[in-house]
Amino acid sequence: MEYVQVNSIDDPMFARLHKTMQDVFPPEEVLDYELWAEPLKDPAIRVFLAVQDDEVAGITEYRYNKELNVAMTDFTIIVREGLGVGPFLAKKRHEDLMRLAEENKLDLMGMFAEIYDPYRMKDHSFAGIKVMDPFVRREVLSHLGYMRLDFPYVHPAWTNEGEAVSHLDLCFQPFKENIGSLKASLIRNFITSYYSVLSNKPQEWHDMVANLEKEDEISLKPL
Repeated sequence: MEYVQVNSIDDPMFARLHKTMQDVFPPEEVLDYELWAEPLKDPAIRVFLAVQDDEVAGITEYRYNKELNVAMTDFTIIVREGLGVGPFLAKKRHEDLMRLAEENKLDLMGMFAEIYDPYRMKDHSFAGIKVMDPFVRREVLSHLGYMRLDFPYVHPAWTNEGEAVSHLDLCFQPFKENIGSLKASLIRNFITSYYSVLSNKPQEWHDMVANLEKEDEISLKPL
């Protein structure tokens, strides 16, 4: 299996990648095709395919924030089952991040991820791909070491229509031992930067950010 980077919307693989995202994720979770042009040019934003026999078997996007010394898993899609795509992507993603950390003299403390809460979701179909089921994914990510940040989380819909999406938890995978909480200021600075591309954010998101300004530490809880 090959780990193939996509860094342009002109790459023929990108059209397949974007169509797969639309097939798997709800519309509010998918950034418009053309709006990917600039992010893909950013060396800190990493989009890779797992390719088996010239077919896309999986996709992952992640990024690192040099100023805050943290990373973020944007999404992972398993397209073909029974090939070990999930472990392959997790391993390659970690290797790539560690290499980038060394090159950029980073000391990454861990990785954020938005993780679906299946108890708050209405649609669990995810294009009929069983390994993408939110119950399955949440358990897998828990085994990888992700923990839930203990505060009410909403995010702006990627459609940029100002809708608040509230069926996810913001989680964190510590890369270092003995991390039981994160500074609220770190979380606030990260999500503010992460969603800076969206101009139309819901009031619920602004309220959440304001509430984080009143907190010192946010505890990490088991998924």
